[in-house]
Amino acid sequence: MPELRKDPVVGRWMIIATERAKRPTDFEVGHSQLEEPGSCPFCQGREMETSPEIFALREPHSKPNSAGWDVRVVSNVSPILRIEGDIQRRAKGMYDVMHGLGAHEVIIETPEHIQNMAELDKAQIARVLTAYAQRLNDLDRDPRFKYVLIFKNHGLAAGGGNILHTRSQLIAMAVNPKLIKEELLGAQRYFEYRERCIFCDMVQQELETGERIVVETDTMVGFCPYASPFPFEMWVLPKRHSPDFGKITETEKWDMATVLKASLSKLSQALQNPPYNYVLHTAPFRREKMGYWKTIEEDFHWHLEIMPRLTKVAGFEWGSGVYINPTPPEEAAAYLRKLETSDGAVKARPDHG
Repeated sequence: MPELRKDPVVGRWMIIATERAKRPTDFEVGHSQLEEPGSCPFCQGREMETSPEIFALREPHSKPNSAGWDVRVVSNVSPILRIEGDIQRRAKGMYDVMHGLGAHEVIIETPEHIQNMAELDKAQIARVLTAYAQRLNDLDRDPRFKYVLIFKNHGLAAGGGNILHTRSQLIAMAVNPKLIKEELLGAQRYFEYRERCIFCDMVQQELETGERIVVETDTMVGFCPYASPFPFEMWVLPKRHSPDFGKITETEKWDMATVLKASLSKLSQALQNPPYNYVLHTAPFRREKMGYWKTIEEDFHWHLEIMPRLTKVAGFEWGSGVYINPTPPEEAAAYLRKLETSDGAVKARPDHG
């Protein structure tokens, strides 16, 4: 019998279509190799083919825009938003408009030509997370920006493009995106009613039942959310309450690298390296303004959402905002839990599937 499940944060309904249930081998995932060998501008030794370096984790005494880096951040050569200028918000009749102010950066995750983040070792993933935190904290100093979204597009179907070098992107905006506002308001309403963080309660319940847990460390947990809109979707959250990813501790960073590598490795193994997106939802920048997100320190909790692109979004989803997921998250988690990875230091959990 199909189930309608309600997302506890934003209140949207999802259909878990059990009568259409699909296992990993039922999904048809296409892969296209379009990149010409030796043409990647993100490989070490080709630094002059990108925009100038904004930030890098480098070997001692190495120079900017040269070899010797571990993680490198550059401006996107075709930015969606541009950093120059002011907002200049204004009206056009009944419509609002402002300049396309922002920042659009590329986080190059390794000097080696590696396609999938799952192939990086945990130390390298931890360096990528360090770059994320550094860029968030630096952009927080620019009073023009309200929010920074860090995301990854892996594979053509996920918008990854023809260059196969693993990388993430960052877009800073002068507005708070609608989905982030929905999460903020949902978390705020829950806190006003129960005086607890909804994400903390979610983590606690998932740890207690265990049926949707995929991987866990002392400080981090990865699970398939109860109202997953996408098959094999996973969330990664810290067990400690924290609204700002930029304040991640060194221990949490290492544990998150462990969970992220294990999660992506399991997805790659189960689904034959599927296209996926991940997005990092952290709290918006807090500026001095009366009554502006007053309880955010208590009610919001940063998290990473990993969404394999296995199903098509069609008319029903666009028209209703209700997504159809043919793989119950409990079954997805049970399947992923059983897969062996070489990550180590990940707590074993009993199979509740």
